[in-house]
Amino acid sequence: MLRTSFRTVARIAAVAAAVLVLAGTASGTASAQDKKLVVLGSLPGLKFPFFVHMMNEIQAEGKKLGVEIIVGDGQVSSTKQTADVEAAISKKVDGIVISPNEVDAMAPALQEAVDAKVPVMTIDRRVDKVTGLLGHVGADNSKGGEAQANLIMKLFPNGCSIMNLQGQPGAGPAIDRNKGLHDVLDQYKDKYKIVFEQTAEFDRVKGLSVTEAALAGMKTPPDVIVAANDDMILGAMEAVKARNLGGKVVLIGFDALPEALARIRDGSLTATVEQFPGLQSTRALDKLVAFLREGKKPEPKTELLIPITITKDNFDKAERLNEVQ
Repeated sequence: MLRTSFRTVARIAAVAAAVLVLAGTASGTASAQDKKLVVLGSLPGLKFPFFVHMMNEIQAEGKKLGVEIIVGDGQVSSTKQTADVEAAISKKVDGIVISPNEVDAMAPALQEAVDAKVPVMTIDRRVDKVTGLLGHVGADNSKGGEAQANLIMKLFPNGCSIMNLQGQPGAGPAIDRNKGLHDVLDQYKDKYKIVFEQTAEFDRVKGLSVTEAALAGMKTPPDVIVAANDDMILGAMEAVKARNLGGKVVLIGFDALPEALARIRDGSLTATVEQFPGLQSTRALDKLVAFLREGKKPEPKTELLIPITITKDNFDKAERLNEVQ
């Protein structure tokens, strides 16, 4: 009887210990899944309304997913953005969602993050020189530039003269949008003549000053001014108005900012390009969180949304229509 009792007690103790181990394991799994994630959201510069919108969407999605977002304002400086990334690595953040200020200049910092086992999702601007990035969500900016060119050809089937305001040198979207525009128009150089092109660095004030200087040096104004973002085209619009050319020059932007949409509605701006920046931002964060919580890698690794031109004819397709005043 005594031997049986000892065996019974030992068995009960073993079962109890196993239960405690399983309970501890289950508890550990649950805590890993329920852990409060901390993610750096880093954008080139929050002085631009486009990036403010992206950050707002990242923060809103973070709140929805239970993720703490560290706001990183690159202040249009790769040095500042690099410092933000390095600080995030030191703080041992769970992941990074970033649109690099300059793709080449930011590559070393992002490689450092990857090497430190910090998953990185890029948005808007893709960094091809870094190996091991978790994924990318962006717009096909070349297609966006092509869309601008195709609209110009539609509006001017017999040809026209064009002023082209290029974006920030070294920035992927600026390079790709310019390439897309040229890929289409350069096939018909005899009809579609780019009479002036220069960077205005995605900046509204520079868009105004560059356009003023260009118009001052022209005997005849261009038929079209096309810009790689809305801030530049809105600056160009002021220069056009100052010369009493409002309504005589077609103006085409890129980004579908609420202010640009309002100008399309009132007829002072012809078109912009919608690249769905909010969708880029939320989808990238969703993919990062799915990887962190479930180990699910993004599929496809690179997702490119196809931009569309927005005119009065399809005004309702704009992502930020509800923000138009």
